[in-house]
Amino acid sequence: MDALAGLLDGPRARGAFLLRMVMEPPWSVRIEDRAPLCLMAVTEGEAWIRPDAGTAPVRLTPGDLAVARGPEPYTVADGPDTAPHALIGPGGGCTTLRGEPLAQSMRLGIRTWGNAAEGSAVVLVGTYLMDGEISGRLLDALPPLLLLPADGRTTGPLLSLLGSEIARDEPGQSVVLDRLLDLLLIDTLRTWFSRPGAEAPAWYRAMGDPVVGQALRLLQNEPAHPWTVAALAARTGVSRAGLARRFTELVGEPPMSYLTEWRLALAADLLRETDATVEAVARKVGYSQAFAFSTAFKRVRGVSPQDYRKGGLPDRQQSLPIS
Repeated sequence: MDALAGLLDGPRARGAFLLRMVMEPPWSVRIEDRAPLCLMAVTEGEAWIRPDAGTAPVRLTPGDLAVARGPEPYTVADGPDTAPHALIGPGGGCTTLRGEPLAQSMRLGIRTWGNAAEGSAVVLVGTYLMDGEISGRLLDALPPLLLLPADGRTTGPLLSLLGSEIARDEPGQSVVLDRLLDLLLIDTLRTWFSRPGAEAPAWYRAMGDPVVGQALRLLQNEPAHPWTVAALAARTGVSRAGLARRFTELVGEPPMSYLTEWRLALAADLLRETDATVEAVARKVGYSQAFAFSTAFKRVRGVSPQDYRKGGLPDRQQSLPIS
């Protein structure tokens, strides 16, 4: 697994919130859904994104893509100063600023919502609703808001396909949309990280180191192996102390801490995506005992593997995009 594959392996939408927003000025929507990540693309007209974190507003025109990292709130509007008219809360619930529901009055069709059926601005919105759909390492690598201009990108066909599929209601449509969202996000981030002067995370840059990069690939490709620092050092041809020091300096954490986080991230996916028992999941990611795995999982995730699996999936919103 190369560095980029390791970084982008995380996005796996499950019943993502997808919406085609059609608006006519003046309009402004306050986003307080606390979602971990949201991708927005303008296909017609323009839109402005105003983060709360003191960052300057960003203007999107047709073909531009923006990725907002939660849970901090932000505003999407027709201009940099337009006051919010609507509020999006957790789960996609939409109200006025006074709490009055807007779902029915602004519904324009399947996954289509706005204040005018022929509005001059069209924005495609794809939101990852749950922690775990996006890896923590990927989220940590991103700024609160990134903009990828339309110039020089290859995501045009994917964006066009998402635009045509988002308002369809065919069998299995939610799965099609989930995968399209994943592909569009991965392509966007791949392009963003390949920019000249891109500030990739430390562990990503460490992949270029001949020793630490090899160690990272061993851990990522063989997570169930009974790794020790000594075993890693032997495989990479350096001393144990030398590997531990170099790995920590470049990656920002010791090798075994990195391995634990990687194993538990893989385990979280297995718990949500398969019917494997907790014991089987534990063995698959390198734990010989289910008890030790459960203890480590709860320490990092805050819940037991069983409770994490019971968390289920978000409601799939197909015909009513905002409730």
